Amino acid sequence: MPDPLGFCLVGCGMIARYHARAIAEIPQVRVAALVSRTPANGLALLEETRTPACPVFATVAEAVTAPGVDVVVITTPSGAHLEPAILAASAGKHVVVEKPLEITGDRCEQIIAACDRHKVKLCTIFPSRFADSNIALKAAVEAGKFGRLTIGEASNKWWRSQAYYDDGGWKGTQALDGGGALMNQAIHNVDLLLWMMGPAAAVTGFAATLAHDRIEVEDTAVAAIRFKSGALGMIVGTTSVHPGYPKQIAIHGDRGSAVIEQEDVLKWDFTPTTPADDEVKARFAAKVGASGGAADPKSISHEGHRRQLADFVEAIRTNRPPKVDGREGKRAVDLICAIYESNRTGRVVEVRE
Repeated sequence: MPDPLGFCLVGCGMIARYHARAIAEIPQVRVAALVSRTPANGLALLEETRTPACPVFATVAEAVTAPGVDVVVITTPSGAHLEPAILAASAGKHVVVEKPLEITGDRCEQIIAACDRHKVKLCTIFPSRFADSNIALKAAVEAGKFGRLTIGEASNKWWRSQAYYDDGGWKGTQALDGGGALMNQAIHNVDLLLWMMGPAAAVTGFAATLAHDRIEVEDTAVAAIRFKSGALGMIVGTTSVHPGYPKQIAIHGDRGSAVIEQEDVLKWDFTPTTPADDEVKARFAAKVGASGGAADPKSISHEGHRRQLADFVEAIRTNRPPKVDGREGKRAVDLICAIYESNRTGRVVEVRE
């Protein structure tokens, strides 16, 4: 049996708790260290998640020299991912970064380059890719069931209260959030859309702050996309729609269409229809009441994190790429930044590679 892999969580806020619970369910893996400027926060995380005691360090530099640390998980505010990720990579540690990988394409590229240079593995957390219904949707795309792809839609009509932005002092700031409803909520669906439809070529978009005070970023955004394949697409991302509704992704082509709400299949219509299609519809029939964080960010499950971290552990042990590496994580950031640029300039913007 292989030696246990030790994970160090950098940041001890809400999302770090999902990682701790996920790690507890993966064989031969453990939380080996925490990093928090406030030790009490680290101790609270250990208690709340029933994680066995481990050292709580004040800095990443201290933690990466601790025995038993193999993987560093970055759960700091979005605009503070770069520095700890590069420190971890420089120390020869594998790196996991919560979405977004960083808040600009250039900062993402610096993380990717550091991990490449030091020959460590890097993954960006996008747990929606590991939902069974989204895996089935991707398989249908790859099998050509849609025929020629024509339209892809990603919709996140979510709600966040003013208290959500006021809590902690960094949410809604340009420097640490990097953006609003697109960069920090809808990015999961943006990633799914790119995974299904392929790279985006150009985009035009609008963004506004309509339902919140004292924030520097958007709470409402819409965009139209031209994909490199020639297909077109739409994105809606908000934290301004009360009371908040489950996210949707819709893929359409000239031989079929599918709509998934949260993880439920609402539409699965192909010509010709096969018995496998009936099995998909029966397996993922709509379940009433799934919110998936539409109004409360704490209402999501840690199962997606567990699946993705288990994939990362297997990638380390077998020396293969993780399913969602840094370059995959950068694609969604590049598209969102292009939407922001379009909103600023009023122009159609080409999406960077």
